[in-house]
Amino acid sequence: MADKIQYGPALLLPGDNIHITTNPDTEPFWEAAKEHRLTACECAKCGHFRMPPSPYCPECSSRDKKWPTLPGTGTVFSFAICNKNPANGEDYIYVPIVVDLDGAPGTRLNANVTGCKAEDVTIGMKVTVEWTPIADGWVLPNFRAV
Repeated sequence: MADKIQYGPALLLPGDNIHITTNPDTEPFWEAAKEHRLTACECAKCGHFRMPPSPYCPECSSRDKKWPTLPGTGTVFSFAICNKNPANGEDYIYVPIVVDLDGAPGTRLNANVTGCKAEDVTIGMKVTVEWTPIADGWVLPNFRAV
């Protein structure tokens, strides 16, 4: 068996280079993030969660939405280890993940993980949200290893 590659600590991407845009379907998510509340779009008619948010529920076609506050925890569904900063190509270890969100069955969120070595990230690992200031006064949910 080959030796495990050693990468070092998983870092978050610098927030000043991260820009977002919103629309009427996504703005409630981003406004909640400014308040350090993790939320997901839930159909107010049938209860189906959907991320990313969309104008219509894919289950019942309702336009009615609610945005419950979630616990801010989850489980790593998938991940990749990256060793270059996408903004400038410099060496920089970060680990983008897809998180199954607790409190919102079937809902996943793309983020980055920190609080551990990159090589220690695993599928099924428990994570908790942490908030990263980004450009234009917005806040990005990222996750920290529990």
